[in-house]
Amino acid sequence: MVSVYTRIFAGEIPARFVWKDETCAAFLDIQPLRPGHVLVVPRVEVDHWLDVDADLAAHLVRVAHAIGQAQQAVFRPARVGLMIAGMGVPHVHLHVVPIERESDLHFENADRRPAPAALDRAAAALRAELRARGCEHVAD
Repeated sequence: MVSVYTRIFAGEIPARFVWKDETCAAFLDIQPLRPGHVLVVPRVEVDHWLDVDADLAAHLVRVAHAIGQAQQAVFRPARVGLMIAGMGVPHVHLHVVPIERESDLHFENADRRPAPAALDRAAAALRAELRARGCEHVAD
């Protein structure tokens, strides 16, 4: 079965992209744990992160690192959390989340109805910061 992320890549479902390259893309989570919560997703469908080859895993972490640095600059959180949970969608994805405390990483705290304008502003701010940092794969 095709995952929701593959449908996003195909343009069937809209997303607020901040990064696109030939290997992966990153976009805002539609039910963010905190403002600026981004998912880094490989284009290839792999269910479990333990099945991702080392080169792909390294690339995903490099992208998450660049996005985390942009989140730090834009949102000024205490930390930027990185998590691979793997239970919600059977397609590997990294959560990159600006956090103030570890409890911010609990999915029961997600904003189930974020304001679309707030998501648009977060995506625009992250894209601008990534461009300012010289990233060449910033989404349009």
